[in-house]
Amino acid sequence: MGASGWDYVTGYDGDVEAALGTLRARVFQEEYGDDGEYRSLEDLCEDKEFMGSEGTHSILDIDRVVATDTPPAPLRPADYGTLRPLAASRVRHHFGTDRPTVEQYEGLAAAGNGATSHDAFERSLLGECRMSWTGYYVVLHSDGGATHLGIFGRSGG
Repeated sequence: MGASGWDYVTGYDGDVEAALGTLRARVFQEEYGDDGEYRSLEDLCEDKEFMGSEGTHSILDIDRVVATDTPPAPLRPADYGTLRPLAASRVRHHFGTDRPTVEQYEGLAAAGNGATSHDAFERSLLGECRMSWTGYYVVLHSDGGATHLGIFGRSGG
């Protein structure tokens, strides 16, 4: 299986790690909850052969948050499986503001998913994630406060 992108919007109360955990639990239930192969997210993650070679091609391939907005690098093994903030300059570039909304995120994610050429995708918000097995998040705002995270990334080879 080749590389594939994914994106989500999830609630946010100021704790990115908690939001990631909640999202991963939700996606596990949606994708694996009724199939009986894995009893829990922990069981899935313990299947090192599957997770290390194929993965889920979803947020389930990401297991930790890092504080740096420095892009991940293939030669840094510690970067695999990480979620990091999109750099503020890139947020302003794509959204035209430091306080993007859920609607803006959903529009830009849809545009990236619908890109009709490689170049168009690379210029899109989703094209910011160039390394598989990693992801980015953007804090999204409504009613004057941070309420959601837009999370996107890639899995596979």
